[in-house]
Amino acid sequence: MKYIYLSVGTLSLALGVAGIFLPVLPTTPFLLLTAALYFRSSPRAYAWLLRHKYLGEYIRSFREDRAIPLRAKIVSLTLLWLTSLHCILLLFDPWWLKALMLAVAAGITVYITSFKTRRSHE
Repeated sequence: MKYIYLSVGTLSLALGVAGIFLPVLPTTPFLLLTAALYFRSSPRAYAWLLRHKYLGEYIRSFREDRAIPLRAKIVSLTLLWLTSLHCILLLFDPWWLKALMLAVAAGITVYITSFKTRRSHE
């Protein structure tokens, strides 16, 4: 079972990292799933994840006080809206597809901003 958890955790990690760059793919749930699976399968992988320069602080912040670092919010929302507006203005023709993309972007924005913001000096 440990190898299955480790494998699925690594896949989840890849999806979480991809979610940093692809706004419609959620980052936080995949990273939290990775942490849970690594915890159950490999103390070494779990410790590596929590010590990771970029992902570790993000996971610890969310785990401890359900907060997202300010920089992560800014980057996520900027990429979300750049990608969404690009699709709406340049790629999609049907009005309903544009409206759907706008609704998805707005929903993700509300979701991300609903969490507390953790500033680096806190």
